[in-house]
Amino acid sequence: MQDDFSQAPFHLDSDQLAWVEDRMGALTQRQKIAQVFNVLVWGSNEDSIAMVEELQPGSIGRFDVVDAESEQTFLNRLNAKFTVPVVVTTDLEGSFATPKQATPSPNPMAFAAINDPSTTEAVSAAMARQAAPMGIKWSFTPAVDINKAWRSGIVGTRSYGSDQAKIREQALAHMRGLQSENCAATAKHWPGEGYDDRDQHLVTTVNPLSVAQWEETYGVLYRALIDGGVLSIMPAHIAFPAYMREVEGVTGRDAYRPASINRALNENLLRGKLGFNGLLVSDATPMAGLTSWMKRDELVVELLNTGCDVILFAKDLRTDIETLEAALADGRVSQERLDQAVRRQLALKARIGLHKDVGRLPSIASNENDVALIADALKRAPTLVKDSKHQLPMTPDRYRKVLLVSKGVVFPPAPRPLPLAMIDMMRGEGFEVTHHQWGTPVDPTGFDLVLYVFAEETLLTRGIVSLNWLEMNGQFEAAMNRPWHDVPTIMVSFGWPYYLAEATLVPTYVNAYAAHPAMQRNVLDALMGRAKFPGVSPVDPWVGMDPAIG
Repeated sequence: MQDDFSQAPFHLDSDQLAWVEDRMGALTQRQKIAQVFNVLVWGSNEDSIAMVEELQPGSIGRFDVVDAESEQTFLNRLNAKFTVPVVVTTDLEGSFATPKQATPSPNPMAFAAINDPSTTEAVSAAMARQAAPMGIKWSFTPAVDINKAWRSGIVGTRSYGSDQAKIREQALAHMRGLQSENCAATAKHWPGEGYDDRDQHLVTTVNPLSVAQWEETYGVLYRALIDGGVLSIMPAHIAFPAYMREVEGVTGRDAYRPASINRALNENLLRGKLGFNGLLVSDATPMAGLTSWMKRDELVVELLNTGCDVILFAKDLRTDIETLEAALADGRVSQERLDQAVRRQLALKARIGLHKDVGRLPSIASNENDVALIADALKRAPTLVKDSKHQLPMTPDRYRKVLLVSKGVVFPPAPRPLPLAMIDMMRGEGFEVTHHQWGTPVDPTGFDLVLYVFAEETLLTRGIVSLNWLEMNGQFEAAMNRPWHDVPTIMVSFGWPYYLAEATLVPTYVNAYAAHPAMQRNVLDALMGRAKFPGVSPVDPWVGMDPAIG
């Protein structure tokens, strides 16, 4: 049975429907197969670009973009040859995930700290407008994960926190903002992440809830996004064993089969019971939460057969296409299933406007109102959790000599920490800053202030996050020393919001959620008393401890 794209969530008109069928008829069999793949294209390597031009994948992910001008030239080159226009995908998650030449925006947890869905919606729309000149019309956001396993390095600041009502409001606002500008939103990570502190990049994670508990949490969240009109959902490498046992009667190993290759979760629960009629895009297929289950050639077939319409990140596009060609030839994949997946992607492309004006990307010129809107929102996230000894404001007159303890900005794609911009900012304000050498004892002697600064947002492939006093000090005894009885001490987190779990009695503690230099500037202004700390914590920074002890 063919999907009715005139209904939710696509709501295509007659012209859009005609375009879907016209392009469907124009595609060769190999081009149809290529449509179901999303390919990462790095930089401007001619061999990679030539391969993409020849094989014509349905969507591409782009990183290390030089500038918007060169990106437009690149995309126009592709679309001049493609039978169906390509769509560029990304995670519009703010902070360091902000596209080149766009204004640094809040990440999800920072949006939740701002605690104003109308701001989230308006800023998300502005983010979509700023991304559009680079062809970005499909974002793998919002994450509707619930931040319960607080040590998780993968959920962290990519989530809207641990309050279910706030997650629902923020995710809906982000979705509305994106889709109001014809940028497709994607609810993730189906069937729900956040109760397992492990990382899908390293292992299949588990949603441990009963079916009844899931209905009251993730069931509510996904129904809200579906009712709100989200265009796509991302099945992740997450198992839901209670559903498989209680509803499907599946036991043993297959009860832990991840959603990305689980037809029961995708077709029976998501499409059948929840009524989702949009597009399903798998989470990244090189992740060990998926690859640990079977070989690549088996995975590619399973992903399509179990409900994913788009396979995220072809490892070798030519080989992956040949794998599906063989599967179609021997009957392991049906022509009907392939055509269904391709039509859904064409419907998404028509819904976001790629059926017209293909060769004309929006102007690169920045909208001053959007720049101001996003920049103002970023100032509203920093949160003062405690200042028990009234150590603020932090000024050069009070604390001229500062020992700053930080290993820099930990950003997963970078091979080593990035420099902390705040150091030079403080020196420019008149502070005499000594940057502690990571891995040596922290010695506060001769300093007016010890300033701990951690800049670790969501940390893919790291596992859990912790405050590693031994790594910081490089010596067993020094790891047990705390300076705040002798010298004023402030701790700031530009990311993971739970360091109080291992520094309960630090006198002053700030959460800022995002590590981008623009946020570092905002926090320094607030620490110096030139700005307020407007944010409201979207999680319990005390992780269940009584704040009275701090």
